[in-house]
Amino acid sequence: MLKVKNEFYNKHIILENHLVKLIPFKEKYRKQLENIIYDKEVYYTIECKNDEELDKYIEETVNQRIHGYSYPFLVIDKRTNEIAGSTRFGNIQFNNKRLEIGWTWYGKPYRGTGLNKACKFELLKYAFEIMDFRRVQFSADIRNVRSQKAIKKLGATKEGVFRANYIDTSGVSRDDVYFSIIQREWNGIKRNQFKEFI
Repeated sequence: MLKVKNEFYNKHIILENHLVKLIPFKEKYRKQLENIIYDKEVYYTIECKNDEELDKYIEETVNQRIHGYSYPFLVIDKRTNEIAGSTRFGNIQFNNKRLEIGWTWYGKPYRGTGLNKACKFELLKYAFEIMDFRRVQFSADIRNVRSQKAIKKLGATKEGVFRANYIDTSGVSRDDVYFSIIQREWNGIKRNQFKEFI
């Protein structure tokens, strides 16, 4: 299992369709991230108010992959060829064949453009069809109604609320709402929810 894990994190994974391209998160895209990240509406996921916090976010995100904790991506809008945000595979359990898709955020110009759906399709397809995983889960802060609605639109099933599931940057315990898609549902969800990408 350790070999499988190491092979996964060493892969240079690129996922794309006609709307979006996902590439491994790299520090060299700092300037493009700077153009979209200083936005209080993405603070459910990250909190970057200045250059120092951006540098810390980039370092921590890159290290997540180096140390085998998650596989972060940069999201490129193929219509503009600009960095639109970031997402990742995390909480990966190779032995149980499950992972979480999350830590997703987009710059303001890219919200509500269909980019999130295109991005999630590629991630789900990779998880179920390439990795052969059996469960993909999603979570959203209970206050983040926009993210919860977006997850439901993917065809995910709401499973419940995890109380005091994480501590935010202010030291306050927050609740998360959890959703999932399981492998046996994937083909139907793909046909019904993502037909424009097939």
